[in-house]
Amino acid sequence: MRLDSALFAYLHHLAAFVVVAMLTVEHALFASVLPLETARKLRRIDLYYGIAAGVLVIVGLLRVFYFEKGAQYYFANTWFLVKLGLFLMVGLVSIYPTIVFQSWAKGLRAGIAPQMSPVQVRRVKLALRLEMAAILVILLAAALMARGFGSR
Repeated sequence: MRLDSALFAYLHHLAAFVVVAMLTVEHALFASVLPLETARKLRRIDLYYGIAAGVLVIVGLLRVFYFEKGAQYYFANTWFLVKLGLFLMVGLVSIYPTIVFQSWAKGLRAGIAPQMSPVQVRRVKLALRLEMAAILVILLAAALMARGFGSR
């Protein structure tokens, strides 16, 4: 057993839990009408979400290439590829809410709460829900992968 491997596993899991927590909070706070302070919180939470996702990717790739079974093992595992593909999809889908939240910056600095169209509200809610659903499947893929399913 290597301590560095255990520490990277810990960082990977910690980042994953922060991603899930921040996404859950975003989903809980987001509404069609947002008070000024809630909109500011959403922007901060989205930043934390992005940072945690970045840490998750970096630490995950370090684990794949340096600390665990090796890239050859992981890239030959169907469930790892499903997990990786879904994580990339979550990253792409998360761009829309981030763009919306960032578009509020000028108004928030001026003390103006964001105004969103019904279409924009539906799209952000859909994006957040798609991200959450994908994370549920990522967790299943991770469990299956960790137990050797999907190895070619």
